[in-house]
Formats: sequence, C-alpha cells, structure tokens
Amino acid sequence: MLFIETDSPPPFYQEKLPPARRTQLDKWFIGHRSQRYYLKRFEQFDEQGYLSPKWHWAAFFVTFPWLLYRKRYMDALVYSVAGWSFIQLNIALVLVAVEFLVMPYITDAYQMTIRVSIAALIWLFWSFMVARWTDAYYYRMARREIADAINDYPQDERLQKAHLSQEGGVSLFGLGWGFGFFAFILMVIKVQFLPIIAKPKENEVLFDAYDTVKTTQNHVALAYRQTGQCPLDLPIDSGTEKVHIEIDRSAAGVAETDCVVIATIQNVKLPIRYLNDQTLVFYHLPNSDDWECISSLNKKQAPENCSPD
Repeated sequence: MLFIETDSPPPFYQEKLPPARRTQLDKWFIGHRSQRYYLKRFEQFDEQGYLSPKWHWAAFFVTFPWLLYRKRYMDALVYSVAGWSFIQLNIALVLVAVEFLVMPYITDAYQMTIRVSIAALIWLFWSFMVARWTDAYYYRMARREIADAINDYPQDERLQKAHLSQEGGVSLFGLGWGFGFFAFILMVIKVQFLPIIAKPKENEVLFDAYDTVKTTQNHVALAYRQTGQCPLDLPIDSGTEKVHIEIDRSAAGVAETDCVVIATIQNVKLPIRYLNDQTLVFYHLPNSDDWECISSLNKKQAPENCSPD
C-alpha cells in the first residue's frame, strides 16, 4: 500500500471508456457504502492522471478491519503478517538502541512510559503513512478489477457487474471478523504477555514491601519488649514512596492484638497498578512475644509466612 506507482496514466486505467461508463463500473465495484466519497476520489485521480497521497481516517485507525470490510482479504493477510512484522521489527530495534543508550540515564519511574511512547510513535507513523495512500491503493484495486471484468466479459455487462460486485463492495462479516481479531489479540496480550512484563516488577515491589514492614516490625518488637507498650510514636522511614508504614493498636481482620505494623503498597504504575492499596500486617499476640502476619494479597503473592486474610 505504501509503494504505489505514480505512473501517468495510473495502472490499469482504461482510456477508451466514456466517463459515464467508467462511473457506472466504479459504482458497481464500490457498492452503496461510502460511494460518493470514493467516486470523488476516483474522479480526482482520473483528472490528474497520477496517484497521490490523500487522507483516509478509517485506514488510520483500523487498517486491518477496513481491508476485510472492503473484501481485500489477501491484502489484509499480507498486511497483518508483513506489515505488522515490519512495525514490530522497527519497534524492537529502536527499543534496543534506547535501552542501551538512553535508559541508563532515565529514572525507573519513567522508563515504562518512555518505552510505550516510543512504540506508540512508531505505530502512529506507520498508520499515518498507510492512511495517506489508502485512497490511491483502493483506486488502483478498482481499476485492476474493472480491467479484469472488461477483459473477461467484454460484451456482457451483467457478468461485469457480477464480477465487480463480488470482488468489490463491502462485507460486514469481514468487518466483524477484523474487530474480533483485534479483541482476540488484546486478550492474548493481557493474558500471555503482560504477566511476563509485570511479574518481575511485582516481585520487586512485594520484596521491598515485605522487607520494609519486617524491618519496622523488628524495631517495634524491640521497643515493645523494653516498654511493654506499642510504640505508636516510633520514628518510621520506609525508604521508598511505594510503601506506607503505619503503627497502630488494631487492624482490620485482626481479632486480638495490642500492636500492629501495617504496610500499604501505593504509587505503583502500570502494569502492576493492581498492587495499590494491598497490605501486609504484622500483629502482636497479647501476653506473648510472638508476632503473626496476614496480608490482603492472594495466596500466590503473599510471603510464605504471611497468610492471606
């Protein structure tokens, strides 16, 4: 689609066709949907005698479903394999370069945002280029199918119309299949690929949270043994803005205690934003020196010695 000839006249152009006849053939190929729009574009290309970039909003946002909607099934397959592979290759090459040349100087808080932004910019550039040439591409397809119809059925308008209606027009089934494919891809990304990225970050945040609350609990336990009271005013420095530490005499989900240390995870970004507001709680058992731990995290996320609440 991006490498369309700018020949004069355009490829497959039938010079001997009268304007009225050419318009009729165009209508048969385009179908009723968006007919006025494409007839206007086709007329512009016919008059100027060469292909040139225009703008096509549908191709910019949803190229693959649009190709299926316009019955360009083989082109949609080529686009989804070759086009997307080309995009992914460019994204991978740029991200590898950025990872070595730029990321060492960027704080962790902005690294994921930068990676996503780079990938989005490359994708937008590709979509921009596709959208500029989509009208020329569709015009070229129309001229090719019209040339085939005239060559195959030179004296039979009924068969010409049947051929163009079959090869052109629109397919609501194709449109639905295209968006369904997008939904499937998003589901695969969510289920298969996001966890690959999220798991190391999740482990890092959970380790920091447990290490912070356990260190604080040790200080609180020492002060408790020395004074016999819960040290509510004990100075606390969690060392990270992702974990908020609090000392109290009670906590939700704990029936009997006189001193608790609560660690609340906060300020974490995608793809592990689901950890926000999760808690790790160490609580003192009255009339003993023992401390227990519970957590709002699920069984897989909670530390081994910290039971889910």
